[in-house]
Amino acid sequence: MAETDEPQDATPNVSDVEVVDAHSEAEAVAAIDAPVERGEPILQVRNLVKHFPLTQGILFKRQIGAVKAVDGVSFDLYQGETLGIVGESGCGKSTVAKLLMNLERATAGEIFYKGQDITRLSGRALKAVRRNIQMVFQDPYTSLNPRMTVGDIIGEPFDIHPEVAPKGDRRRKVQELLDVVGLNPEYINRYPHQFSGGQRQRIGIARGLALNPEIIICDEPVSALDVSVQAQVINLMERLQDEFNLSYIFIAHDLSIVRHISDRVGVMYLGRIAEIGSDEQIYDHPTHPYTQALLSAVPVPDPEAREHRERIILTGDVPSPANPPSGCRFRTRCWKAQDKCAEEVPLLAIPESFKGSDTPAAHESACHFAEEKDVVHVA
Repeated sequence: MAETDEPQDATPNVSDVEVVDAHSEAEAVAAIDAPVERGEPILQVRNLVKHFPLTQGILFKRQIGAVKAVDGVSFDLYQGETLGIVGESGCGKSTVAKLLMNLERATAGEIFYKGQDITRLSGRALKAVRRNIQMVFQDPYTSLNPRMTVGDIIGEPFDIHPEVAPKGDRRRKVQELLDVVGLNPEYINRYPHQFSGGQRQRIGIARGLALNPEIIICDEPVSALDVSVQAQVINLMERLQDEFNLSYIFIAHDLSIVRHISDRVGVMYLGRIAEIGSDEQIYDHPTHPYTQALLSAVPVPDPEAREHRERIILTGDVPSPANPPSGCRFRTRCWKAQDKCAEEVPLLAIPESFKGSDTPAAHESACHFAEEKDVVHVA
């Protein structure tokens, strides 16, 4: 009998979640504020689901379906590391970011931050989580209020969390943050329209650093910037990570940038993670057909290498997240698809052929027929 197309428990080799038993709001806040050793899991996501309802009617609305934007995502983020998330537009990357920030309520699943399921928190405990998890948005032009000065924008978090910076000390704190991100502290009274795109993104990063967070979620932070400015912002983020011991979730389309900044990379397709592993495993030894197709599409500056590489052309359109295919969601565009792919949902696990080996191909891949394929390496 075919298995149902329900979200599966992914990444079986991920460490078990150590749930902190907090019986009161004060205990939950204490658990959230407790330090985490470098290399230990700080954020653990299990079977995360977000369905947006499709309704019909004006006066009497009824649900006729759902857009399955995120449908069973699981991963760990370790203290001090950068986890990159890549995938084509509409695969659910930004929705995952909003769920981690609790800007969207999850339909199902759990998000553990230091053992606390933040999907169930409220009040002081949720406020403490939001102090420790900050976000840098994609568009530096619309993420800053044009009617507020830079000092007000960066200092606004202190109004919500006054314990971080007393009132008389806020101006100095804002100027320090401007200096940290490479801007002149005297710019504190300027408005966003007086800055370039790269400078505005630095302001957004300064705002994200204001509350001394432990995790920063970067939702395509350089996609709206020129290439030269992208390098400056990426280098800044790497320096700040070392200086403040930050953990990043870095969402982007540019595979070369993701490899440059990430320790591990997760590849998403249609609401699920197709493959996850270290940057070397994903870029040099991909085993999922979708990852291989993505890497084959990366432009190659060397004409000789470009002539001899195999370009994987995917046929068909991306299925609708409101009506995803049964079994493997990539099967409608995959050259390896067989009857099994339509009947069974592939687990995100180490392929049987690589289990027990120390080859870089031994990493989690959600494919029934996962195998290595030569692709052009991304510099």
